[in-house]
Amino acid sequence: MKKIIPIFTALMLGLSMILLGQQQSPNIKLEISPSPLEVDVEGQAKIKVKAFDENGKEITGGVLNFLNLRDEGAVPTSGIQVDPDGTVTGRVPGPYRIVVMWAHLDKNLFKTEFLKANVKFAEVSSVEIKDFPENVYSGSVIPLNLELKDAKGFPMPESNLGISTSNKEVAEVDQLLNLYAKSPGRSSLSIKTSDGKEELLKMTVNVLKNPVTTIDISVEKSIIRTGDVLPFKAIGKDRKGKIVKDVPLSYAVSGEEKEKGAGASAMIEQDGRFVAEKPGTYTVIISCGDKSAVRTIKVVERNVSREIKVMGQGKVQNKHTSDFWVWEGVDGKDYAVTGTWGADGKAYFWHVTDPSNITLIDSFQVDARTVNDVKVSADGKICVISREGASSRKNGIVILDVTNPYDVKQHSTFTETLTGGVHNVFIYEDHVYALSNSQRYDIINIEDPKNPKRIGKFEIDNPARSIHDVWVEDGIAYSSNWNDGVIMVDVGNGIAGGSPSNPVEIARGRVEGDANHAAFPFRSESAEKFYVIAGDEIFPTYFFTKPNADMDVFAPKGYLHFMDFSDLRNPKEVARYEVPEAGSHNFWVQDDLLYIGYYNGGVRVVDVSGDLMGDLYKQGREVAHFVPTDPEGYVPNHAMTWGAQPHKGYVFFSDFNSGLWAVKVEPQVKEGFKN
Repeated sequence: MKKIIPIFTALMLGLSMILLGQQQSPNIKLEISPSPLEVDVEGQAKIKVKAFDENGKEITGGVLNFLNLRDEGAVPTSGIQVDPDGTVTGRVPGPYRIVVMWAHLDKNLFKTEFLKANVKFAEVSSVEIKDFPENVYSGSVIPLNLELKDAKGFPMPESNLGISTSNKEVAEVDQLLNLYAKSPGRSSLSIKTSDGKEELLKMTVNVLKNPVTTIDISVEKSIIRTGDVLPFKAIGKDRKGKIVKDVPLSYAVSGEEKEKGAGASAMIEQDGRFVAEKPGTYTVIISCGDKSAVRTIKVVERNVSREIKVMGQGKVQNKHTSDFWVWEGVDGKDYAVTGTWGADGKAYFWHVTDPSNITLIDSFQVDARTVNDVKVSADGKICVISREGASSRKNGIVILDVTNPYDVKQHSTFTETLTGGVHNVFIYEDHVYALSNSQRYDIINIEDPKNPKRIGKFEIDNPARSIHDVWVEDGIAYSSNWNDGVIMVDVGNGIAGGSPSNPVEIARGRVEGDANHAAFPFRSESAEKFYVIAGDEIFPTYFFTKPNADMDVFAPKGYLHFMDFSDLRNPKEVARYEVPEAGSHNFWVQDDLLYIGYYNGGVRVVDVSGDLMGDLYKQGREVAHFVPTDPEGYVPNHAMTWGAQPHKGYVFFSDFNSGLWAVKVEPQVKEGFKN
């Protein structure tokens, strides 16, 4: 079987070639066939590439690499697989792009091109109408929520189907798939393939006379802030004033402009939860068939903005800074460790007890180009750093003794099954969870840090799987698996009988956008809900083809997805935080505040108290933000904030171009604001 290059490894290889100075050769032309490329699920095709110089002469002796990406952005995907020899295998239907990277090392030539690819759906084989009400009352309008699957069982987008009803006096369906219940009676609903040859679904719609004559609405408040989720409760009553049980209610909202040209924005779910992004006056309409009732709500500014004060900076010059960790040492003082990216394998150790005087106290160098991740044990004694790009090709992890951060010593290295590179690690109760070649995480016992032992592993059953990160809390590991979303695994919690040597999957949640890069769990006491935040990482695709591309034009995209995992059997994406001009990276939650390293958007602090729903950025939940710029940075005055961690009243964060920073979020709201 041919070796598959893991998606993230290939992506980082492509970025590294550009960041390390390998520029496009503008006079080289690539001839790629077939273009565009189409393949069935589990079907295969072969990419053929020829390179020509400015005179049209073919250049032989080049080498190829391929990156398989989603259709938009430089987001790795497992939906299509590309082997090193150019063999393409379809995994999941949909549109994709393949980055074809050609290089001739002897002649110092480098060229990339995009190849459009499509993994084809099979024919529609089944249709199901989700959440269709048991009772349909005259005067109702019911959106038909269709779930289509192809012959291989893959969910399909809406396609051209033939939808009709037998009695249009009773019920009729419009082009937007809304069923209008006109009058009491029976009508057959039929869904056929677009050519009309095959009937996929047939059901009887029984329209009843609407028994509801009045609707009573109850709601706790009439004035709320933007971002507050307000539940509406309603009951339908018949003409005698008796409650009609199991009556289907429809919720809608309309709003008035607060000021001319600024339209108010709000939403209400069909469970009655309402939220608004902008101040204004909103009218909630609750209906059952042709009967309705309304209630007006006033929404005011959230007003949570605070000042943010820069405390100090630990400059790292001539190198990119990667991840970091802040901890209290065994001596009661505070320390931090930072990694380096695409450099010489160094990790730096800092004294940060006084954040206004961040001091470099030691460094430790390993055989690697990148020390991407660094973690410290809860007792402050052990630091684990990851290795990528080792000259020996034995990457793995390095286990350090940081009992004295002024004199860091090596306990051991561990490379078994980790030689392909370790991008991220996590330490939890004498075990290290280390990503193995971006395909799984291995579990390594470090009770004796001089003699680490691999005791377990976790990987999903997906031939083109890819994993980016893992976070462990309360005996549950939360892994970020790109297209496969967030996966919760019992590694000692006991909820599913798992342990470090026997990890057992608990639940998984698919993240909209399929770009899950990092995850952080938090139980909201104020909302009495359990959330997992899933963050995107989306690189710009022009980075692969723009001549002389550098970090000055590097503007990632992506946002944070809030998944409600309160019901492990049915996790739902309920909210988002998206800074339009920037891209998300690593983050942390403490005391209902979310701290985010938002790449070119700097560090962001967000109020995540209470029930969460809708777009948190537009709701004014951002408490503070700071964009670090340094004229002496690796790339001068260009923020690329990696991650953020709250520690003892301060917020520490690392920046790709300017090292380690500390800021303080002032406790009071900005002058002129009121809570």
